[in-house]
Amino acid sequence: MILHPGILALLLSSLLICTMTLWAAGFGAIILRRWDISSGSELQLALERRTYLISTIVGYFLLFQLVSLFLFIRTADGISHLFVGAMCAVGALTANPYGYPTLLLKVITFILAGLWLIVNRADTLGYDYPLIRAKYLLLALIAPLVLAENVAQWCYFLRLSPDIITSCCGTLFSQGSRGVASEIAALPSAPMQAAFCGVAVLTTAAAVRFLLDGRGGYLFAALSAIQFPVAIAAMISFISPYVYEMPSHHCPFCLLQREYGYLGYPLYGLLLTAAVAGIGVGALEPYRDRESLKRLLPALRGRLAAVALLSLFIFSVMVAWLIAGSSLDMGGYWE
Repeated sequence: MILHPGILALLLSSLLICTMTLWAAGFGAIILRRWDISSGSELQLALERRTYLISTIVGYFLLFQLVSLFLFIRTADGISHLFVGAMCAVGALTANPYGYPTLLLKVITFILAGLWLIVNRADTLGYDYPLIRAKYLLLALIAPLVLAENVAQWCYFLRLSPDIITSCCGTLFSQGSRGVASEIAALPSAPMQAAFCGVAVLTTAAAVRFLLDGRGGYLFAALSAIQFPVAIAAMISFISPYVYEMPSHHCPFCLLQREYGYLGYPLYGLLLTAAVAGIGVGALEPYRDRESLKRLLPALRGRLAAVALLSLFIFSVMVAWLIAGSSLDMGGYWE
C-alpha cells in the first residue's frame, strides 16, 4: 500500500459512509414494513422522531460521497508519478484490476446519492412524509453499491505498489489497442459531433418545455440520462484532441492536470450536475399530485430543471470555446 493523504482520507471516509449507509438502510427496512402515518402508536412516533435525525446524518454522508468521486480521481492522478509508464490517472487506475471498477462504482453512487438528496429534500417539504418509502427504497439500492465500492476501493489501494509497471493513456486510448476506451477513441469525429450536438439540443428543448409548462418531466429525465454518456464519449472522441491540439491524444484524464488548467474538474462537474438534476426532475414526477406537495414540488422541480439547463449550457459554451480556440484542424485527419 502507498501512503498518501488522499488515500488515507478516502479509505477512512469510505468506511464511515459505508457503515452509516448500511445502518440507515437497516432502519429503512423497518420503515418499509412498519410505517403508518395514520397510526398514533408508540412505534410510529419513535419512527417519526428517528427518521428526521437519520435522514439528516445520511444526507451529510452522501454529500461527502459526491466529493469522494473527485477526491479519488485527484488522488489517482497525484500518485501516477510513482508508477513506471504512467503519465496521468490512467496509469494509476490500470495498476491493478480494481481501479476502473472503483471509478465506475463511484460514478454510479454519485448519481444515486444525488438523487437521494433530491428525494429527501422533496420529502421534507411535505407535512406527511410523502416520499419516505421512496427514499428508503432508493437507499436500499444505494447501500450494496456503496459496500461494493468500499470493498473495491480498499482492494485497489491496498494492492498498489510503486514497483508496478503500468500503461500510459496513449496506450489505453489509442485507436490500435483493444477495449472500450480505444473503441470510443476510434469513433468518427463527424458522427460523434452530430450525436453530441443533437442530444444537447433535444435535452435543452425538453428542459425549456418543462420550465414553460411543467410537462415532459420523464422525457427530460431520459434525455438527461442519455446526455451524460454521450458527452463522455464526445470528450474522448473529439473534444480532448482539440484541447491537447493532438489528433491522436484522446485521454479524458489529462484534462484534470495543471498544464491544461484543471479543465476536467468543471467540465465533468457540470456534466454530473446536469445529469443528477435532470434525472431528479423525472424521479419526482410520480409525486406531483400528492396533496402535501402540490404547492411546493413544482418550484423544486423547476429549480432542478433550471440547474440542469444552466449546467448543460455552460458545459456546451466551454466546449465550443475550447474547440474554437484550438489550432487543431480535425477535418483532414478524419477524412
